Amino acid sequence: MESIFKAYDVRGKVGSELTPEVLQKIGQAFGDWMPEEGAVAVGRDMRPDSAELAAALILGLTTQGRDVIDIGEVTSDMIYFAVGYLGLSGGAMVTASHNPGEYNGIKLCADEAKPIGEESGLFEIRDAAIAEAFKPVNKMGAVSQKDISEAWVQHVLSFIDIKSLKSVKIAVDAGNGMAGKIFPILEPFVPWRVTQIYFELDGTFPNHIANPLEPKNLVDLQKELRTGGYAAGVAFDGDGDRAVLVDEAGEPLSGTVMTAILAEYFLLKSPDATILHNAICGRAVVEAIERGGGKAVRTRVGHSFIKGDMRKHSAVFAGEHSGHYYFKDNFMADSGLIAAVIGLYIMDQSGKKLSELAAPFRKAYVQISETNFEVADKNAVIEKLTKIFRDGNQDTLDGLTVSYKDGWFNVRPSNTEPLLRLNAEFKDQIRLDEIVQSVTNVIGS
Repeated sequence: MESIFKAYDVRGKVGSELTPEVLQKIGQAFGDWMPEEGAVAVGRDMRPDSAELAAALILGLTTQGRDVIDIGEVTSDMIYFAVGYLGLSGGAMVTASHNPGEYNGIKLCADEAKPIGEESGLFEIRDAAIAEAFKPVNKMGAVSQKDISEAWVQHVLSFIDIKSLKSVKIAVDAGNGMAGKIFPILEPFVPWRVTQIYFELDGTFPNHIANPLEPKNLVDLQKELRTGGYAAGVAFDGDGDRAVLVDEAGEPLSGTVMTAILAEYFLLKSPDATILHNAICGRAVVEAIERGGGKAVRTRVGHSFIKGDMRKHSAVFAGEHSGHYYFKDNFMADSGLIAAVIGLYIMDQSGKKLSELAAPFRKAYVQISETNFEVADKNAVIEKLTKIFRDGNQDTLDGLTVSYKDGWFNVRPSNTEPLLRLNAEFKDQIRLDEIVQSVTNVIGS
């Protein structure tokens, strides 16, 4: 059981690693761990085994005397909203996000949607579940059902001025994930003309894996955009907490570009505000924040780390290069739908094409797509890189970052998989290629 507990969630293969018995034990440990009295929200995605696993998790919680509000099939960002909106003591979402269909997992949060990760209780829950060290209770908790979909949509729309929206044509690829259930609830409230792609819920992902960061998963959306007349496209991941905007020409906006655009939006509303960006966001983000008069704070990759840092710094917004975007007025939690709606609103109000909005940030630096390497000893590789690239400024906030005047690279261990991840950007393509090849040679040696 120990191996399924990652840095900021639970994730593993169904049947061999994740079973109803395991989920019940985790539910019991989670029920005991939460310091606040009160009910717990439980949601799930559309995977074939999610309902059974959610039922086992609920059984574990109620066995320990916790009342449960079952909010059904929802996006992951809705579990955070439910906990904050309803004033609950915690929440659990059964999902494996963008992972293939044979995987599943759990995302946990405490009261006020506070994150639960390796440094904030997740490993304590793990240890109690493994040891089956559960508190004695006198009474089972009760289960009730609640549909929060319309309340969630109204909350999402509160981030923009709906009345000023224009009627534009957009294409949305839900990837057979949970956005296919929630986006149609939003549509009647906005004037957008929406072409729906793969909105049928299917956790086997028959068309493509619902991971919009992989270029191959955007092909169908890009094909639709090329038919003409579209202002933009949106692609969601499996549990709907990540969204990638795609411009009218079919080019996706990277997490760096989107973070910079959203940062400018929030700084217009809150001058001098603090905005967070993770360790692999490009320099265009910091430049946009400083240009807007804000304070840029760099943080580790991962939602539990960022949410904690948002509270620490009272940040109004935070962005990750992976496409997670966090909002102070969303209980410091991330949301793909909020990010997409604000992004489309910014485009709408600017009178510019989405490609025109993105152009200044795209032109500033050349980036590679995140590249993964399987290595036998991750720490040894990072130590070797540290010695070889002594000519740059180094920091170890998250893995190893080596910075130069014209760019930087970062190599960090994955928080969820046995991999090293490489990110890099430079002002010049030739220089980028040289550095990436040098780093790749060291990793492979």
